[in-house]
Amino acid sequence: MTMPTEHIDDTDFDVPADADPVRCPDCGRPFVREDLLVLHRGYDHPGALDDAETNAFEDAYESESDRLNVFRLKALLALILLYFVLLMTYAVV
Repeated sequence: MTMPTEHIDDTDFDVPADADPVRCPDCGRPFVREDLLVLHRGYDHPGALDDAETNAFEDAYESESDRLNVFRLKALLALILLYFVLLMTYAVV
């Protein structure tokens, strides 16, 4: 048995007056991009998804995971570079 979700009011979010956000059909939460809505619905409303929406969630999840892995790799490389720059600076001084 699923619990009924409350409709979320615009006052809970900082939505500019001229913005046209994509809204969750289940809870009314606004999202800037469609892929964020797909991820939200997959995490918070999985029982409300049909097969096509489940496939869209899985694709969006994979894409987000790939982007997150690239970010982690870039952050690791930046930290390694910073470490060696500081090490070489310490060796010279």
